[in-house]
Amino acid sequence: MSLLNDPLTGLRNRSNFLPLLRQHVGLANDRKTCVALVLVDINGFSRLNASYGFEAGDSILKEMALRLMRVAREQDYVARIGDNRFALILTRIVDAGHVDLAVRKLFRLLDVPFEAGGQRFKVAVTAAAALSPLHASQAEYLLRQAERALAMARATAIRYMLAPDIHGDNGISESWDLEVELGDAVDTGQMSLHYQPKLRVADRRMVGAEALMRWQHRSRGMLSPDLFIPVAERTGQICALTSWALNVALRNAAQWGGGPLSVAVNIPAQMIARHDLPDLVENALQLWGLGDTRLVLEITERSLVADHHHSFAILSRIRDLGVRISIDDFGTGYSCLAYFKDIPADELKIDHSFVRGLLDDAASRDVTALIIDLAHRFGMSVVGEGVEDEATFQLLSRMGCDLVQGFLFSPALSSDDFLRHAADAAQRAGTAAHADAGALPPSAILPAPRP
Repeated sequence: MSLLNDPLTGLRNRSNFLPLLRQHVGLANDRKTCVALVLVDINGFSRLNASYGFEAGDSILKEMALRLMRVAREQDYVARIGDNRFALILTRIVDAGHVDLAVRKLFRLLDVPFEAGGQRFKVAVTAAAALSPLHASQAEYLLRQAERALAMARATAIRYMLAPDIHGDNGISESWDLEVELGDAVDTGQMSLHYQPKLRVADRRMVGAEALMRWQHRSRGMLSPDLFIPVAERTGQICALTSWALNVALRNAAQWGGGPLSVAVNIPAQMIARHDLPDLVENALQLWGLGDTRLVLEITERSLVADHHHSFAILSRIRDLGVRISIDDFGTGYSCLAYFKDIPADELKIDHSFVRGLLDDAASRDVTALIIDLAHRFGMSVVGEGVEDEATFQLLSRMGCDLVQGFLFSPALSSDDFLRHAADAAQRAGTAAHADAGALPPSAILPAPRP
């Protein structure tokens, strides 16, 4: 056995792994391609050793090595880099979707029980990934990013996490002040919610709004969520920030009045698999009440990839509270249609990248038409986001889209501005209702959640 291989599993060891990672990150930089590093930890390995003995533990490690080799393609590499930690180097990939597929394959393989010490049992793992050049252009920093994502996944009790995008090696120096100050942004009143109206396509009547975080930084000015949300995810502050947003959105929405409206709050991937998420939502609802407002939770399609059975159970509990579930950025998350029919969701949001290309790109039109048809076949409504011109709106209307939001109708508004906007919209709707005897009844504005 070579000194560069692990004597138990036959895989490359850490000494062999690091030069290999440097080599392929360098090749990816030179060739303008992408390479991914996936770390896999066996959960509770010390307890397995204590319960079944070290011989059984060794059997588990060898079997884990074999299953990881089944995930790897011919051009990929597998290594054992710690006691119960393994690494996959995935070369010549296109994007994060390929990594998602590899991790999903590993989880399927782990559904088959292990045999060790005369016992049969399932082995659980936690996985994390980082991509070069997306997350780092140097091997050591890529490994650090993957290890940081793995620690975050463990802290938030989810099976798989992709490292947040901080724009490569410059991210630390550019965002260190945000990391330090983010924890106090809520308490010092720098953080707020803005609301972008959602309209029904049939009559352009406002039916709700999406709550969007804004940070009025003391020196940088107004910051977009695209800048500080990845920092919150990387530093583990995203859960507290989301809880704050949920409560503030319900508190503000309780003031809107003017008939049934919805308020949508974005839930990050780290929280979807948390057992206490339904309790968090229920407590917020009890504290602020629903009234005429219906709560919608927006989740990304990618957040369902790693462990959809568990995620679906959590989301079903939330829907039992009368909360609607919306799948955000649909069409970009590498959906598996085999489980699409079981997704406990009421709404799909077409990603703005498709909406922007509707007028000029036949492929975007085809994808959008397919999404609308698919959603309607499963009893879901469809939202087109990022609508910026009348021609796009009219095309979405002809395609059967149900709801829209975008700059054509309104940007995201501060809480006070949205309150005035909602009052004006209610007044206009009331005037139109009196003028049009065929207007839809209030109960038709928001459909009930799917059973």
